Amino acid sequence: MYYEASDLKLKLFDRLFEEARAEAYEYFDHHIRRLPKGANGRVNARAAGLDDNDVDAFRHAYVSGVFTQEYGELTANILGLANEYDPVGQASNSMDPRSMNMDLWNNRVGRKYGKKTRGRKTLLKLIHQALERGELIVDLDDSRKFSGLTAAPKRMPKSIIALTKSKSGRNETYYDLLKRVVMTRVELVERILAGAYSGYSVKVIRGIETPVSRRDGKRINNIG
Repeated sequence: MYYEASDLKLKLFDRLFEEARAEAYEYFDHHIRRLPKGANGRVNARAAGLDDNDVDAFRHAYVSGVFTQEYGELTANILGLANEYDPVGQASNSMDPRSMNMDLWNNRVGRKYGKKTRGRKTLLKLIHQALERGELIVDLDDSRKFSGLTAAPKRMPKSIIALTKSKSGRNETYYDLLKRVVMTRVELVERILAGAYSGYSVKVIRGIETPVSRRDGKRINNIG
């Protein structure tokens, strides 16, 4: 069974995003400076003053780092880009190129530290140190320019990324960025064989039918 976008958000990305964002705000509030609270005593994520500044920078870096820990650097990068180009994306503002530059820069910093860590407490401390060193962009007028991948996922020739792996390291769950559905390995194999994904093929690897990307020389178009 395929998971529709609403189920996907609930079960995968939104849950992790909300969890990581809350952790970022809580840490920032306790260790850097106080943030506005809601009636429940927790940081109000909808309050003014949380965007395009140090709070925004810290949040983007940390959330990106958490996604890197969970899904790997390539997947975290693509999901970050998808959020920036999604008109209803969470905590994104692709209408302002300075804001996008800031977000993509800080996402990359987060991925760097996500690769180096496993625990979130350590990641929080490293992002805090990066903030103190001036490694993050905290001002829209910062002259530093992000020079990595900036293509929107809808412009990518191939839209499948791997989400989860088995204990043996085999990809088991996949996400189609364009159709916004999650598929198991077996489901994706069926779709490829039915002709739904021309950029992919199926190979038998260690006796198991496995989805693979047709070679085009671009790492971003390969299944992670």
